[in-house]
Amino acid sequence: MLFRTLSASVFGIESTLVEVEVDTSPAAREEPQFSTVGLPDAAVRESRERLRAAMRNCGYELPNANVIINLAPADVRKEGSGFDLPMALSLLGAWGEIQRPRGAAAGAEGADGAGRYGITDHLFVGELALDGSLRPIRGALPIAVLARERGLRRLVLPVANAEEAAVVSGIEVCGARNLPEVMDWINGRAEPAPATVDITALLTRTEQYAEDFADVRGQQAVKRALEVACAGSHNALLIGPPGSGKTMLARRLPSILPGLTFDEALESTKIHSVAGTLPGQGLLVQRPFRAPHHTISDAGLIGGGSVPRPGEVSLAHNGVLFLDELPEFPRTVLEVLRQPLEDGRVAIVRASMSVSFPARFMLVAAMNPCPCGYHHDPTRECHCTPLQIQRYVSRLSGPLLDRIDIHVDVPAVKVRELRQAERGGEPSAQVRARVLAARQRQLARFAGERIYANAQMNTRLLARVCALTPEGGKMLEQAIIRMGLSARAHDRILKVARTIADLAGSEMIATPHLAEAIQYRSLDRAYWA
Repeated sequence: MLFRTLSASVFGIESTLVEVEVDTSPAAREEPQFSTVGLPDAAVRESRERLRAAMRNCGYELPNANVIINLAPADVRKEGSGFDLPMALSLLGAWGEIQRPRGAAAGAEGADGAGRYGITDHLFVGELALDGSLRPIRGALPIAVLARERGLRRLVLPVANAEEAAVVSGIEVCGARNLPEVMDWINGRAEPAPATVDITALLTRTEQYAEDFADVRGQQAVKRALEVACAGSHNALLIGPPGSGKTMLARRLPSILPGLTFDEALESTKIHSVAGTLPGQGLLVQRPFRAPHHTISDAGLIGGGSVPRPGEVSLAHNGVLFLDELPEFPRTVLEVLRQPLEDGRVAIVRASMSVSFPARFMLVAAMNPCPCGYHHDPTRECHCTPLQIQRYVSRLSGPLLDRIDIHVDVPAVKVRELRQAERGGEPSAQVRARVLAARQRQLARFAGERIYANAQMNTRLLARVCALTPEGGKMLEQAIIRMGLSARAHDRILKVARTIADLAGSEMIATPHLAEAIQYRSLDRAYWA
């Protein structure tokens, strides 16, 4: 007998509909054949033993029959363990355990015009344990989006994934604990309780950050630079001796960034869902903060694998990617950052497929000024030779530094500032209010454009919104010549100046705004040389 159900496979952060067909026939020998076709990977092929044990432990009789399972379309590779549940249901349906009337309309529950039984208005995904319970899967959110786009009535998946999938409106999402519970729903012996999520409450709730800018003593100039970076979504490089607070400052950046919009939260949640790094709540409501170790590989940073998975740059999408001890990263790893920093996407090409992941993030890096860390430190002596310093700095290529908008020196904190009884200054809430006001000005300015911050301006927008006075133009020209900056650095200075003007509430870029933006390039590679 032939029976079919619907499932889904995830590629990148998108999902593809998969039809699970099962055909059974009497076995001519004691050891029946069990075949899975349709380009299954190892995890799908191994499901044969899980299915047999799960169904036997749930009390279902296993007939002595040959089984062929086809995963269509046959030319698309299927990977993961999420096909366990639809395969088990198709087997039970083929063996007569699912009570469905024959003669239902094509495309609905029952038999189609060709006499094939199946459930084609539900989508099933889930991994089966040996006792029949359902374990969580990756990619529940893009699967829910696919189910809604295909007009399906219900999505059935493990209860651990129900809250994540329920953020997609327009489809009934039901979380099941085990295989018998799903069979009771299908056979009408029980009614499922659809999962619900209050999206408005998730996005509007007050975020309590454990780390606050007020915890940082001193470093007012650095705080100002990071406020400018967050207001315009600019990349930043912090350079200072060990213990000056570079990492401490970077980890507090999410507390002054604007909250995620629903579209941003949905896109970021899809990436983390596919990667299997989604936290407990159904929707990612805080901007991601990723801080990979400097021993990471280029595939770990950008993404990759035989079946491509998102890397750290994609997991930081709509958030912050923090690279501590930047020169310690292999140069080959750092150079792969060029494309996502420019395009906001990562393209991973394999012989059998090509996958694109979004990667629009704010890069924040930290480094020492020399190998020992105390170059130009007034309180500690530097033991590095000029050649050692040059070799250390030359680990960072000019093109990479060009793509970092703000270079800021982070000096050692003075002892009297550390001994102050009160906290270090403004709390994050006050800084975030100014950042939000600047972002609102940018959103109003770029209405109709597909950008949300000054750092994303293209050449056309740059010429329109970053006009300079004659005095400002002359100042910028002199700075470019004296510091040996590139054309890309010229544009980034204008973008930072535009952000500084937005923080000041000014429609025009004044000379002080431009001067502040130029000083944030004072540690460029040409100056160090």
